Amino acid sequence: MLFAAAKTISVGEHPYWHLAGLTIDEDIVLGTLLAAAIFLGLGFWMRKKLTDGVPSKIQIVWEVLTEQVSELADSAIGPQGRRFVPVGVTLFLFILISNWLDFLPTALRPGQSGDIFPAPTSDVNLPLAMALFVIVWAHVESFRARGFRGYFRHYAQPFKALAPINVIEEITKPITLTFRLFGNIFSGGLMLVVMLTLLPIYVTPPLEIVWKFFDTGLLGTIQAFIFTLLTMLYFGFAMSHDEPNEVHEAHEPAAPAPLAHEVLQ
Repeated sequence: MLFAAAKTISVGEHPYWHLAGLTIDEDIVLGTLLAAAIFLGLGFWMRKKLTDGVPSKIQIVWEVLTEQVSELADSAIGPQGRRFVPVGVTLFLFILISNWLDFLPTALRPGQSGDIFPAPTSDVNLPLAMALFVIVWAHVESFRARGFRGYFRHYAQPFKALAPINVIEEITKPITLTFRLFGNIFSGGLMLVVMLTLLPIYVTPPLEIVWKFFDTGLLGTIQAFIFTLLTMLYFGFAMSHDEPNEVHEAHEPAAPAPLAHEVLQ
């Protein structure tokens, strides 16, 4: 009985398009576009509601988020890390919205067909694209901060014999960053499918609600925060100086946190 039920569980199956020899997952693309549209809509609405007077509730939430990301940038990078606050806020909100799309009941036949707008972070392609974006940018900042010689010389720190290990570590960074986000979101959705398939029908509705609030709501928020935190840490590692005679700019007094309208501009 369990074996027969397990055969009905589909993993990684998507409706797809063929374009220029490529196979494109239709539902993941639609989910990504919806998440981007929601994010841009919130951004433009927030910018319209900005005021120097009594802030609205959404402005308070935005300013708290901006302040928290600013503190992450200060602790990981230093005052010069304030220019990465907009990308940190963007990544957090976009990942959070993408994760929370799983709350939407967009399946045409619940329990039998997939969602039209699934959480796009449950597919490896979107987390991989964001991870590569972060890591490539971090290497560009490392090259700018250290210069040509310093960039290649830091791979031999603290000993030249460790250079291969340091190179392997840099190669694995986008992989670990990808699978940390993708693995958690995908496994949560897969766990829900397994429960809905194996458990009696009268148990599944309340269980699905409780599980989604735990997995999508709580863990989805934590994963968005972790991705943002690691992004700031990678920028901090990339811009640090290994030579003891160089003075790191992080010792300078911290600048005040950027305001909400500065991030939106």
